Amino acid sequence: MSRRSQACELALSVGYGLPRRGLPAPASFRRWAGAALMGRKREAELGLRVVDADEGQALNRDYRGKDYATNVLSFPAELPPGLKLPLLGDLVLCAPVVAREAAEQGKPLAAHYAHLTVHGVLHLLGYDHMAEAEAERMEAEERRILAGLGIADPYA
Repeated sequence: MSRRSQACELALSVGYGLPRRGLPAPASFRRWAGAALMGRKREAELGLRVVDADEGQALNRDYRGKDYATNVLSFPAELPPGLKLPLLGDLVLCAPVVAREAAEQGKPLAAHYAHLTVHGVLHLLGYDHMAEAEAERMEAEERRILAGLGIADPYA
């Protein structure tokens, strides 16, 4: 079995800080996060919370110093040295921002949630997009993972 085809045993806790109507189900988030982890981790734990604009803005302000709601925030776990746990961290998706962006970009809402979930999980795994080369590497991985899910190139 190739490294990329090895599934990850994923413990995912999904919480909603607003009414769930129109939002992806936990099973969808599990599928998307699992696709991002496939071949990268044998076992992983992470939390995912879908929030409203107020909570999204407060988290972005308090943790990143940016006073606006953003689409996805990633909070990697900070484990003490020597402690080996499968805990990756937490993701926060801001529902109103995700919905607005999907509409503006003419994308299906579920596809945008899938992209941002994959994007956030890659951040938890150490991927970044601060430098151009890092951004290209991360975007290539996102495209590959999303294609495997049957989702169009989010950067097209």
